[in-house]
Amino acid sequence: MQDEVQIKIVSEVSRNDFIRLYMEAGWWREEYGADTSFIDKIAANSFCFVGAFLGRRMIGMGRALSDGSSDAYIQDVTVLKEFRGRGIGEKIILNLLEFLQSEGVDWIGMVGEPGTEEFYKSLGFKRMENHIPMIYSANI
Repeated sequence: MQDEVQIKIVSEVSRNDFIRLYMEAGWWREEYGADTSFIDKIAANSFCFVGAFLGRRMIGMGRALSDGSSDAYIQDVTVLKEFRGRGIGEKIILNLLEFLQSEGVDWIGMVGEPGTEEFYKSLGFKRMENHIPMIYSANI
C-alpha cells in the first residue's frame, strides 16, 4: 500500500468509500436505502470533487457546487477520523479553492459545522455578517 496521501480531482468514487466517509461524518441516513447508485451522480455532477487517497482508498473528500462562472459553494468536506490532524482537510480545501479560482469563480461560500470555524478561518474564510444559513424543509 502507498504511504503518501494523494489529493486529486475525480469524477468517480467508490460507493463504499463514500458511504464510510458519510457515516463517520454523521451524514448517512438509513432512508438512502440499499440502492446507492445516487452516489455516482454526486461525484460526476459536482463542479469539482476532490478526493484524498491512500493507495486506492478514499480517506477524505470535499466538493464544490457552482455555476462555473461567479458563485460556488464548498460542501461535504470530511476526512476519516483516523487520518484527521494531518493536514488532509486543508489540502482538500486548497485544491478546491485553486480549481474554482482558476475557473474565474470569485464568490466562494460554505456552511461549516459547529467547531470548524477556526479551521476555515485559517484558510481565508470569514463569517458572513448579517446572513443566516437556512435549509428547506417540506415537513414544517
